[in-house]
Amino acid sequence: MFKILDRYIIKTFFGPFLFIFSVLFFIFIVNIIWIQLGQFMGKGLTTLQIMKLLFYLGVSVISMVLPLTILLASIMSFGELGERYELAAMKAAGISLTRVMMPLLGVTTVLAILLYFFSNNIIPDFQRKAKNMLFNIAQTKPALNFTPGQFIDQIPGFMVKFDKIKGEEGRDLEGIFIHKKAGNFENQQTIVAEKGKFANAKNPKFMQLILYNGYVVEDSHAGKADNVRAKQPDQTTKFDTLITHFDISELIDKAIEKEQITDDYRFETFTQLFKTIDKAKKENTKTIDNVSNDIISQTNAVVTYMDKNKTKAPVKSQYKLDSIKGDKKLQILTNAYSRLNDLKANLDSKNKELDPSIKYFSKVVLYQQRIVTYSFTCIIFFMIGASLGSIIRKGGMGVPVIIAIVIFIIFYVINVGFENVAWSGKMDPYLAAWLPNIILFPFGVWMTYKALTDSQLFDSEKYKAFFKPITKIFIKQKEHKRYQ
Repeated sequence: MFKILDRYIIKTFFGPFLFIFSVLFFIFIVNIIWIQLGQFMGKGLTTLQIMKLLFYLGVSVISMVLPLTILLASIMSFGELGERYELAAMKAAGISLTRVMMPLLGVTTVLAILLYFFSNNIIPDFQRKAKNMLFNIAQTKPALNFTPGQFIDQIPGFMVKFDKIKGEEGRDLEGIFIHKKAGNFENQQTIVAEKGKFANAKNPKFMQLILYNGYVVEDSHAGKADNVRAKQPDQTTKFDTLITHFDISELIDKAIEKEQITDDYRFETFTQLFKTIDKAKKENTKTIDNVSNDIISQTNAVVTYMDKNKTKAPVKSQYKLDSIKGDKKLQILTNAYSRLNDLKANLDSKNKELDPSIKYFSKVVLYQQRIVTYSFTCIIFFMIGASLGSIIRKGGMGVPVIIAIVIFIIFYVINVGFENVAWSGKMDPYLAAWLPNIILFPFGVWMTYKALTDSQLFDSEKYKAFFKPITKIFIKQKEHKRYQ
């Protein structure tokens, strides 16, 4: 009997689970597309390349999608069981709600363990693939650096604008404007052309551009007086075809340096991250010691300057500020104020110097701990969702969706809030990673208790009866027409 019942409960759960997971994964992927797609569409990438890159970037959202799916699916499945009075029939047959929840608790535990292994082993690999693919795009697709209708200064020494970028690989151009930034003893040069196209240069460090039907305007009098410029106007040369080359070696070198980071913490597993954390902790300790020594030495210098009584000069040659008059007193105060301002500015610069190190350490710790914490979030969300579903006794996509979204938003706000506090160095990152679960776990236990005791938590009549003595004061009682 119990095996049949367990299979029925699991089947009831997995129906909405698979549907909700698909919908939420699609929504999160669309969010990534909304942010990333504008950088790639129509600029030299095939549809397959774009889809592959978005898939690599989107795999990481599963760690957030699965807990929300479990929350919503558990509310819907238990809500449907309550709405069809199946939970009442089980209780009448002597089967407690705890026994009904056990098979799904086991399923949720398995899903939580699978999420841990997925986040620990698969997501880092996909992060590495996405990073490498972005590097390859930056290296082999220079057209990606341009956006139609916008001035771009990514090419060193030039300001470029293309009205339109066409073609399967984004090589065909229309409405071309190129301005060369002139240095000392150089002529300013502007090129305007109707059309053009990117071509493959023999040297991969250069980008070749073939221009058609345009003008080259050269100003050989930059920085000279207006009367000289009026006597000798700019030189204009018309062309039918013009081949230009741009040195993009600096761009490629920057892309290589940025993307070929072998020790990126997002590429590492839970155990590998311990070494990264220890390394970051040692570097932070060394940096803090150096900064502290600098601050102490500078503070002592200011204190020594301001406290004249601690000098080794004889008593007669010492002086107090109150006994000094005139310009000398103003000069001493000005110097002291200047030294204090310098000390304050130095303290601010040292804090800014420490901020990136603290933020990086917090990021690594939070990333490592969330490999584990999101798995526990799955179990907590199941406790909350199953309890809420059995209490509200409503299935479908109405009330359960609203409640699940509200709970998830609260969890997300708490999560991001503590994350920002940890990044600023005002909270231990380990505590910040676990606090959302610590806060929600008592709520999950309380909701489970309310469900086991058949609480009428969402019964509107109960709340109306509770507030009735208060509402009676503000509502004027009308007499029946019969007695008027």
